[in-house]
This record gives sequence, structure tokens and C-alpha cells, in this order.
Amino acid sequence: MDRCVVLVDAGYLLGAAASLLAGEPARSRITVDHTALIQGLRERAEAETGQPLLRIYWFDGAPDRVPQPEHRRLRVMPRVTVRLGALTRTDGRWAQKGVDAAMHAELSELARNRACADIVLITGDGDLLPGMMSAKEHGVAVHLWAVQAADGDYNQSEDLVAEADERRVLDRAWITRAVKARELPGVCVPPTPRPEIAAILSAPLPESPASPRKPAAGSTAATAPAPAAPGTDASPDGAAPRPRPAAPAGTVAGRTHVPTPKDLAGLASGRPVLPAAAVNGGPQPNATLRWSSDRGWVERGGQGGGEGTDGALPTLAQLTTAEQRWADREEDITAVSGDPFEVGQVFARRWAARLGDRAVLAHLAAEEYPRIPHRIDGELLRYAARFGLLAHKDDQIDEHDRYAIRAGFWREIDARTGTQRPAPAE
Repeated sequence: MDRCVVLVDAGYLLGAAASLLAGEPARSRITVDHTALIQGLRERAEAETGQPLLRIYWFDGAPDRVPQPEHRRLRVMPRVTVRLGALTRTDGRWAQKGVDAAMHAELSELARNRACADIVLITGDGDLLPGMMSAKEHGVAVHLWAVQAADGDYNQSEDLVAEADERRVLDRAWITRAVKARELPGVCVPPTPRPEIAAILSAPLPESPASPRKPAAGSTAATAPAPAAPGTDASPDGAAPRPRPAAPAGTVAGRTHVPTPKDLAGLASGRPVLPAAAVNGGPQPNATLRWSSDRGWVERGGQGGGEGTDGALPTLAQLTTAEQRWADREEDITAVSGDPFEVGQVFARRWAARLGDRAVLAHLAAEEYPRIPHRIDGELLRYAARFGLLAHKDDQIDEHDRYAIRAGFWREIDARTGTQRPAPAE
């Protein structure tokens, strides 16, 4: 058949690109525009072989062969088929299992069935040498493409190079059309709104029998300000009511009084305060307190401060509408790479934007030993587990990844509050 096929070893292509652009082979050090990359591969393959493209096969590894965000983006593109091998982590390093065998099998089958006249092979692994030789024996021309090596030397098996019918190098100029070195970001900027998502998020909410009277023409229920609850001030932009700033610490016998956990336990459960807020009222005997060094935030309530109590910070799920939840999922699939640091930033950006209370963010960032509130931290790690690169067979997240996730969270909070946090000591 007068067609060409491209077989891509994603581990080689993206790892070599990361080495070239960022100085190390970690794929987390680069950002990839997969649409531009696939288009570039297609155009170059058709130009070099003189044949129309049949299909691009993208071979990559994934934990338990579960597609990751980039795989979900790729497999819905035209003329792209994703094949996944296993991905395991040993001694802190990721290793692919079964990818080479899958490429060898596909290479041999395509040639044996005469599905194409030319095969473009993007890999550096010498284990594919038998498959390449088999394809040539069936009359298929094999084009071997390499990524420009960071040190100027070969980053491919010399046996592959010697056996290939044609060899080309994807140089830095070609690679940078779709791949960029990742820079440490400041504030995590949301992606440009897509028209279909913006239309859904801006649509009026349906009015239920228990809902308040329909707002005036020209406004929507989503933007109409809600009445402020007792002990809170209405936000001028119609966002959720925010707690009134706590009054300065009181004085006792001429001295500044710093509230103790016992003082905080006496506050009414209906008045949310920060842990450092002053005690302005008398003790309330029915209030309870949960104060723990591993939680880093005071949670109060009649049932021990469980989820949903007035004194606890709201989770992202509690702050998110159904429309926003759909848009978040769409962004996760199409725009979030799954890098642990980026995952922490994306979560913190959404939570901070919907929380709307800068005083809470400033208080969190100002703590000498900042800790993510317990319920928020649990939700953050559950969100991170959606990106399967972080999940392991024991349903735990690798310790190194947990550090990176939380570092991304704090990077976003610090950027939003202007906090300058000293670098950790060596």
C-alpha cells in the first residue's frame, strides 16, 4: 500500500527533548503542545516519504496501563492510535515495561500485512532491531528519526542507525515548535476559556421552588449577590460572603491578650474565625474544639468539627458548582499535564479563586510552619490521584510526589498573597 505509518516511542522522543531543552530527561521539565507535535510529525512524514499518512502510533507507559491526561488528549486526535505499556517506579525512577515489545509486534504486523510502504520509526532502543530487519525483508522502507542529542553525540543504538534505510534528525528548531522547557511559574493562570465552556458557565441557573425571586433583567442568578449571614460582610463583587476581619486582640489588665485554644473553644460555633482571632465574646459552653499539630487549622462544631461544620474551611468541592465541576474536568483532560507540582498549583488556583477570602489565604501563608488544612490536604491528594502517574498499587502517593504536590499548592498561595518564603536549608 502506498501509505506511510509513524511509530513513536514517547519515552524516547519526550525524554530526549527534555534533555536537549532542559538539561535532564525528566518529562516534567517540559511542556508539550500535543496538537502541534502530531501535526508536525504528520507533515514531515508525508514530505520525507512522499506517501500519505495512514496512522501515527503513540507508544507510552502508564501505571496499570490506565490512560493519563496526555494519552486521553492524543487518542481522540485524528489518525492517532495510543498503545500503552506498564509503568513502574523503582528506587525513585520510572521504567516502562512492554512498550518495546508492543512496538516490535506492530512493526512486524504492519510489514507482514503490507499495510504501508514506508514506516517512520522514532526510537533509540536497539531491542527493535529484529523488528526493523523483519520489516525490511517484507519490502517496507524504514526511516529512523532521532532527536538531536544534548551532548552532540548519538542517543540511539548504533545498530539501529546502521540498519535503517533513511535517517533524519529532529533538531532543536523543529522540536521547539511544539515542546518548551518548563519555567517555574508564579500564579497559575487558567487556560483561555473556550466558547462552549464559557457559554455553560455564564448561563443562568435554573430557578427552583425554594430559590429566591428571579433577579432583574440583565443579571443572572449566578452573579446576584447573596444576603450576608450574621457575622459576615457582603462582598462588593457578589462573591460568597466573607468573615468580618477579626478585631485586634483584647487586653487583660493592660496587657495584650493572645487567645488560647481554650479561649477559641468558647467561641460560638456560628461565627467562623481564624485561629489567631481575638476573643470578643464570652465563653459558649456548647462549643467544642479540635486542635492538632498535624491539622494546622482550628475546626469547631457541635459534633467535633466534622466536614461541613461552620468553623471549618470549605473544601473545593463545597465551593464548586456543577458547571464549574464540568469545566474543571474538561481542563484536567485537555490542559493539565499531570506533573505533581502543576497539579498542586491548579488545585490551589481553583480553591483560592472560589474561596474569595484573601484574609484566609494571607493567614495560611503567614504561619511560621505553614500546613495545608487537613480536609483541604486530603482533597488535594485525592485530586492528584486522578492523574495516574501519582498512584501506586497500594493506593498511596509516592512521598516525593506528595512533596511536589504540596510545593505547587504553596507556590500558588504565596504568589497570590505576595509571601516571600525562604528557601529550605541545604
